[in-house]
Amino acid sequence: MSELALKQQIQNLKKHNARLKRIAHDARHKLSAALDGTGLCLWQLDIPSGKLIIYNRRWGSMLGYQPKELSAHFDVWREHLHPEDRAMVLAAFYNHLEGKAPFYEALHRMQHKNGTVTWVLDRGRVTEWDAEGSPLKVTGTHIDMTKEKQYEAQLAKLANHDPLTGLANRHALQSRFDALQPQGPLSVAFIDLDNFKHVNDTLGHRSGDVVLIQLAQRMREACPPGVEIGRLGGDEFILLLPFSLRHPLTDTAARGCLEAALTPFELDNGTAQIGASIGIYEVRRDEDFNEALRHADEAMYRVKHAGKNGVALAQR
Repeated sequence: MSELALKQQIQNLKKHNARLKRIAHDARHKLSAALDGTGLCLWQLDIPSGKLIIYNRRWGSMLGYQPKELSAHFDVWREHLHPEDRAMVLAAFYNHLEGKAPFYEALHRMQHKNGTVTWVLDRGRVTEWDAEGSPLKVTGTHIDMTKEKQYEAQLAKLANHDPLTGLANRHALQSRFDALQPQGPLSVAFIDLDNFKHVNDTLGHRSGDVVLIQLAQRMREACPPGVEIGRLGGDEFILLLPFSLRHPLTDTAARGCLEAALTPFELDNGTAQIGASIGIYEVRRDEDFNEALRHADEAMYRVKHAGKNGVALAQR
């Protein structure tokens, strides 16, 4: 081959190489954009050196760090694992490296720069081995799951809490009742507000909602530790008291809630004055939640019939 032909071939190869670099750069840019749109981070770990290669986005940004503020290294990643999750995550990772698991996967928390936590779903698999069969590189994905976990928490709260007052709802009360009943004495207080309709009629339903919210807070402050406070709906509340009917703390909780209801509520558009009729029943071992409510409700109506604003103990 002549020198001229050789130079021409070299020139052609350089052009072809440049074209391949442009194609590779364009492909990587498109992949990066596509993955960033999903919040997915593609990474590769060089096991001997601990160096992390991040292909599309800096994982440190998930933790609130600026570019180059965190080095992409296995040790840095490990240091930012949440202390309560670290052992679980590392066990899952090394189990895969040792061949005990077909892949690495862990849903866990990492420590954010601002002191909060970031939920992360990690997945990975060994993609390269040395001549002796030891793993050299692990390739995987890393996705921020914080919003999903927050959404799960919101759903769980809605499923178990009254949306207006934040107190336990009927479902949560039922579950708590089932958990408390086998543990020892358990009493149920049924609270029905007196004259609450007058508040809605004269001051408006929005003011009525404010009264319920303020009352819920007062009841939290009045009840001893261990008492579960819930709202069935409307102006009906429930106390689950892990005490016998005659226990002093049962009376303390009931009287405290009665006082909370009787104390006037100062609102933007006036003063609301309500009261409460409270019936309390000590649960038998063979009774379910609905039966206990019925007996406490019957005791509460004795207060209503006697003139309201008081406490009655159920008669067996």
